[in-house]
Amino acid sequence: MTKQELPLLVCAGEALTDLVTAGGHYWEAHAGGAAWNVARACARLGVPSAFAGAVGHDNFGDDITAQTQISGLDTRFLQHNDHPTLLAVVYSADPPAYRFLGENSADLYFDPAQLPYGWMQAAQWLHVGGISLARWPLADTLLDVIAQFKARGGRLSFDPNARNVHSDPRYRAVFEAVIAQADLLKFSDEDLSFFFPGQSEAQALAYLRSLNTAAPLVITRGAQDVTLSVAEGQSVNLPTVPVQVVDTVGAGDALCAGMLVSAVQSPDATWQAHLQLGLQAAAVACAHAGAYAPSPEDLQQLYGQ
Repeated sequence: MTKQELPLLVCAGEALTDLVTAGGHYWEAHAGGAAWNVARACARLGVPSAFAGAVGHDNFGDDITAQTQISGLDTRFLQHNDHPTLLAVVYSADPPAYRFLGENSADLYFDPAQLPYGWMQAAQWLHVGGISLARWPLADTLLDVIAQFKARGGRLSFDPNARNVHSDPRYRAVFEAVIAQADLLKFSDEDLSFFFPGQSEAQALAYLRSLNTAAPLVITRGAQDVTLSVAEGQSVNLPTVPVQVVDTVGAGDALCAGMLVSAVQSPDATWQAHLQLGLQAAAVACAHAGAYAPSPEDLQQLYGQ
């Protein structure tokens, strides 16, 4: 990406540091965050991309900044302030258990007015989700960005990526408002169970369709088939791509990135084709440890035949 270019894909929300237990008194730090992971994967797959959010002037923020540069993301969209970088403490790996340390943290002070001039006109897609929409005042900031982006004709992608912070009663209104505006929706079966407890998958999907009748809706179920609903009453199931799984960290983010990259690179292709690339990207991520961002070479190596 040259200095003058603006990204075609922008992911807005949280970048954070995952502090993962390594046993005993030992911890490992990894740059992460749902929106940041999707942005990094989009850039690695070859589409000019950016992560829009804020980190602190601390060692965690420095690491995220370095990884942002290495990933080829547009660094003009990553802001820095004097508040601490958001942390996710993963204190149990199996079963996964975590807590977020983010009171008054840097992500909450993201300022869209500081983004490069003209970015909304240049970007084709804005991706949101993760915990950022359940953190105030950031949630209201992002809702304003979404409204402005949609008013300018941009398309919106949403992956809620359910976490315990989404239990905040204020989140439900945000959740439904974003769904109603989305042009692509991605949910896991775990998301559906979290947001629609006691309801069947069919009931949850019917409710989502009551909010948005037109957006392509993808439902993932781990290693099982993935459902693509392209309109009310019309759906197709696709198998996941077989791969030797190392772990599933970041698989959903890679799937989102693959779909968005395909939508930009092949705008006339079907959503089934976009999802197929997403499934391949997710499989590559599962074949590597951590939130791996697949490259075109990875896809060609595994699936070129």
